[in-house]
Amino acid sequence: MHDIRLFRDQPDAIRRALRRRGEDGGIVDEIRGLDEARRAVLTELEALKATRNSESKRIGGLRDAVERDAAIQAMRAANTRIDALEAQLTEVEATLHARMNVVPNMPADRVPEGRNADDNVVVRTIGDVGDPARDVQPHWDIGPALGLIDFERGVRMSGSRFYVLRGAGARLQRALIQWMLDFHASRGYVEITPPYIVREACMWHAGQLPKFRDNLYHDAEEDFWLVPTAEVPLTNLHVDEILTADELPLHYVAYTPCFRREKMSAGSDVRGIKRGHQFDKVEMYKFTTPETSAAALDAMLADGEATLAALGLPYRVLQLCAGDLGFGSTVTYDLEVWAPGCGEWLEVSSISDFGSFQARRANIRYRAEPGAAAVPVHTLNGSGLGVPRTMIAILEHHQRPDGTISVPEVLRERVGADVIGA
Repeated sequence: MHDIRLFRDQPDAIRRALRRRGEDGGIVDEIRGLDEARRAVLTELEALKATRNSESKRIGGLRDAVERDAAIQAMRAANTRIDALEAQLTEVEATLHARMNVVPNMPADRVPEGRNADDNVVVRTIGDVGDPARDVQPHWDIGPALGLIDFERGVRMSGSRFYVLRGAGARLQRALIQWMLDFHASRGYVEITPPYIVREACMWHAGQLPKFRDNLYHDAEEDFWLVPTAEVPLTNLHVDEILTADELPLHYVAYTPCFRREKMSAGSDVRGIKRGHQFDKVEMYKFTTPETSAAALDAMLADGEATLAALGLPYRVLQLCAGDLGFGSTVTYDLEVWAPGCGEWLEVSSISDFGSFQARRANIRYRAEPGAAAVPVHTLNGSGLGVPRTMIAILEHHQRPDGTISVPEVLRERVGADVIGA
C-alpha cells in the first residue's frame, strides 16, 4: 500500500508508474476524490464535535429556560448530524482503503521498460548448458524409470498436478530442503519454522489479497488460509511492531510447503513436476531500513546465485521489466536454471525488493533513534530455492550417459549416495 500523501502531492508520478506497468492511471483521480471527500467529512465532523463540547459546557451554565431548551434542541440536531457524518466517514474510508489496496507498487528507476516477460533483460548467464543435441531424458520419463516419481498414484489420490516421491526421490527432496536451510543460515539468515496456515489479515499484509484471491486455498468455515509461500508468515512476524535501528537488518530463512491453485498458469506447460498445487520451497526474507534495501537486494541475489553454483547447475539472471513485475515488487530479479530434458529455462527464484509496500499494510516500522518518528521498514524476499524445479534441473543436468543421476556433491551425505539409479 502507498502513502496517501503520494496521491495528494505526486499524482503524476503514480500515473507514470502505472503506465510503465501497462495499467490505467484513472484510479489515481478516483483515490484523490475519495481522499478529498474523506477530509471534507472529517473537517465538518471535527468542527461539530468541537462545537458540541463547547455548547455542552455553555448549556450547563444557562439559567433562562427558553434559551436552555433551544440550545438543547440545537445540540440534538448536531448529534444527529454527527451520527450521519460518522457513518459517511466509515463508508468513504472503507472505499478509499479498498481502492488503495489494488494499486500495485511503483517500479524503481533501475527497472527496464517493457510490457511483458518477452521484454525481460538477461543480465548474465553462468555455467555450461552442455551440448543441446545430447540425449537427455526429461524428468517425467527418467523419474518414474528410476522409481523416484510416481505420477499415477499421486493423481489417483489428489488429482492432476499431484505426484508421489519415492525412495531416493524423497531423500533428494529432503536433502535439498535441509541443505538449503543450512546454507542460508551459514550466510547470516535466522531459520524460522512458521505456521503453514494463517489468518486472512496475513494475506492482506503480504499483498496476496485482494489480487490473488482466486489462487489461494482457504477454509470455507474458519479463518484459515494455506500459505502460498513462506513470504506470507515471514512478512507477518513483526506486524504492528516498532523496531529499533539496532535491530535492523533482520534476515530470515524458512521452509514451508506451498499451496496455490495455479489458475494463473493456464496455457503453460505443466508436464511433470513443474507446476503443482502443492510444492516445497525455502524462502529468504529481509527487513531493512530504506537506505539499505537496494544493497540488501543485491546481497540476496548473490545468495540465490551461490545456492545454484553450489549445486553445479547452469543458470541465468533476468531483470524483470516494468510490465512483468509482481504486484508488490518495486524491482525483481529472476533466477532461471537450465533443464536440458525439458529444453527450457525454469524459474527457481524470484528475488524482489518491496520497499515499504508490505510494511505499510502490516504496520511494521522502526525508529532511527530514540524520540524520532517511526517510519515503515523495507521488506525483501526471494526463493532460496523452489524445490521441484531445482530437482528437475538436478535430474536432467546431472544425468549420466547410462541413465543414472550424479548427486551434487553438497547433497551426497544427506542423500546417502553419490549416484541415484546405479
